[in-house]
Amino acid sequence: MLDELRYLVLIADAGTFTSAARRAHLSQPALSAAIRRLEDAMGARLFHRGAGGATLTAAGHALLPRARAALAAVEDGRRAVAEVEAGDTGEVRIGAGATACTYLLPPALAAYRKRWPGVMMRVREAFGDQLEAMIETGDIDIAIVTALPRKSPSKPFDWWRDDELVVVGAPGVSPRTAGWVTFADGSPTRALLLARNPGAQIVMELGSIAAVKGHVRAGIGLALVSRAAVDADLGRGALVEVDLPWAPVNRRLALRHRGVDRLPPAAARLREQLLREMAP
Repeated sequence: MLDELRYLVLIADAGTFTSAARRAHLSQPALSAAIRRLEDAMGARLFHRGAGGATLTAAGHALLPRARAALAAVEDGRRAVAEVEAGDTGEVRIGAGATACTYLLPPALAAYRKRWPGVMMRVREAFGDQLEAMIETGDIDIAIVTALPRKSPSKPFDWWRDDELVVVGAPGVSPRTAGWVTFADGSPTRALLLARNPGAQIVMELGSIAAVKGHVRAGIGLALVSRAAVDADLGRGALVEVDLPWAPVNRRLALRHRGVDRLPPAAARLREQLLREMAP
């Protein structure tokens, strides 16, 4: 049944039986036979096949996310067994936004690597919705996500830490006339900016915290960023904190995962370390 679920996902992603068969290193008749077995087991037709390719039926759409979850759970189990058998080795896959990847995670990951030098660390930088999708498909084990106003992260998760966001600009900047430098649509920081300042005039969208800081230092505009990202710039006078009625903004960060019991040993140890470091 696992192979059949894997083929369902391949066809849904590839869009045609021909492309999926090529990726699965199967003949097209063998792939079609596997899908018929799955349809018989489910008691429903899963694909419409036509000149434009293969599209999921309503039953197929209902099964697809559960097929992805089942495959991810099996992979979790495989990795957990492999890590137990290998001892102090394994792999941790963690995802976060630009600020967390650049300023919040490195000290924690360095401390973890010092204690567990045999563990491979894989870090993915992405926005919140992308991180959520990677958690659900099993591409990452833990995601650092932002709790937006009136919207907690999807469960299961652990509250991790608070992160203070401040408004900064170049020395001499006028908050009355300056526009805003921020991240692209989908960024939680941008969402918090617009929640607090709905009329914000965005003059530049950038993909990294380093780029945001660089353009703000050049006088392009203001930015709402984590204090952790600008402490050094504020200390040497390259940036100044701008006093606005709605700033600073406190955001809550959480560790999103698919469940403590589903974390492989290496990832479970990282979760425990991150929570321990933030304990009062």
